[in-house]
Amino acid sequence: MTSSAQSMPRGKLTMVELIWIEKRTEHRIRFGRPADQTIIDKRRRVVGFAPGRVFAIVRWAANDFGTVISRIDIVRAVLPDQGYQTLPYIRPGGEILLKIAGWDKVERVLQRIDAIEAIGLDPAEAAPDYWRQTHNRLIAGATPRAYSLEQHRAFLLRKRVTS
Repeated sequence: MTSSAQSMPRGKLTMVELIWIEKRTEHRIRFGRPADQTIIDKRRRVVGFAPGRVFAIVRWAANDFGTVISRIDIVRAVLPDQGYQTLPYIRPGGEILLKIAGWDKVERVLQRIDAIEAIGLDPAEAAPDYWRQTHNRLIAGATPRAYSLEQHRAFLLRKRVTS
């Protein structure tokens, strides 16, 4: 079953494979607005993001002894002819804004996302530089700064001036 929210050709979308196997594997979108979705079966689906759209994918896996991987990637979708970085389960790839592994750090990113939503903003609309700064601060062992409405307004003004 396929549903399309926009009339963008699938070849121009960044496709993300989502998986859910109870107590074993979960790949899910934390934020972002897919332009397309294909349900493969009850455990798998593929969503597509239009170029320029930002999304977060959380990936988690466990075995009989507990969690073996926990990660979050925040990615901006690109056109296939643009430069991009590759990531598992994302085709062709995207511009990586944040790439974090390890539950403690993933949890801190999820808290930043929750805080952005708490001030009434969609995290997919936050300044890409904010996600890069959050990535860099977490990798360095520092605390990421909060995202503010003032920072968001400044980002929107810069975006308008440069467009």
